[in-house]
Amino acid sequence: MAIPSTFMAFRIHNDASGYRSGIEQVAIDDLAPGEVVIKTAYSSVNFKDALAGTGQGKILRKFPLVGGIDVAGHVVASTDPKFKEGDAVLATGSGLSETRDGGYSQYARLESKWAIPLPAGLTLRESMILGTAGFTAALALLRMSENRQSPELGPLAVTGATGGVGSLAVDIFSSAGYEVHAISGKTDQAAYLKSIGAREVLGREVLSTTRPMDTARFGGGLDNVGGPMLASLLAQTAPYGNVASAGLAAAADLPTTVMPFIIRGVSLLGVASAGTARDIRDEVWRRLASDWKPRHLDAICTAETALEGLPAVFERMLAGGSHGRTLVTF
Repeated sequence: MAIPSTFMAFRIHNDASGYRSGIEQVAIDDLAPGEVVIKTAYSSVNFKDALAGTGQGKILRKFPLVGGIDVAGHVVASTDPKFKEGDAVLATGSGLSETRDGGYSQYARLESKWAIPLPAGLTLRESMILGTAGFTAALALLRMSENRQSPELGPLAVTGATGGVGSLAVDIFSSAGYEVHAISGKTDQAAYLKSIGAREVLGREVLSTTRPMDTARFGGGLDNVGGPMLASLLAQTAPYGNVASAGLAAAADLPTTVMPFIIRGVSLLGVASAGTARDIRDEVWRRLASDWKPRHLDAICTAETALEGLPAVFERMLAGGSHGRTLVTF
């Protein structure tokens, strides 16, 4: 398939004219080098994308760059024999919209070492409803499982449960056989959270304790907010349970003590999805396409947008007015 001389992309600049982003025409040689060129079918909107697109977070390390940390589509050209025209592939993180051009473009150029052949069991659309958010949630479960987490230890808590990572974690964890307790300040979304797999929906006040140790209430969990809520979750985790830290929506600090670690043997596991090694990345996507595949992807995809709608989506997300996942369609 011939690649057009120019095509549309959502590009981010930071120069003498200030920080700005928007749709513009680009050529394939404007994009970061890579062995695989795809015609984009879908991307998605993550909190990180909203920060990058508005300049409210220091995400990009060079300018200008095309935004979008997720992308999926079909190969139209490849200099790597492992990929041929027509292959369905996806990519998440791996420097996209950070050090190289991302997925908010009608065509994307990828490094073959980070291009993932679409796993059997997923469509391209499903892969981008998952995207970095689903990958992060599944990576957290993989890390916890490798550290002997089991349903017998007790329910898994998910903080920031209505967000992209949180929603997918609720679904993935329940699909994997865990009882899930969703923790959210959005009380109006309780029905949504139960519909995607939460056994209980709890307000933020359950994680308001400032004690270094409290009654063990959870077998472990995934935290997306940081700060005092993460400290409280650690204090309420059962012996030898695992808490995965994947976000800092509330705060970057952690006001805790070593007591949960040395008295109950609780483990705090870091989840850094962007730079995950390829072998782990392949395993996470294999699980997402099989036994950990969420059962409610259509319900979690609460909005769709074209490139033109991205600024409004960013604004709504940063204001806390969104839930679930927003799919970008081409």
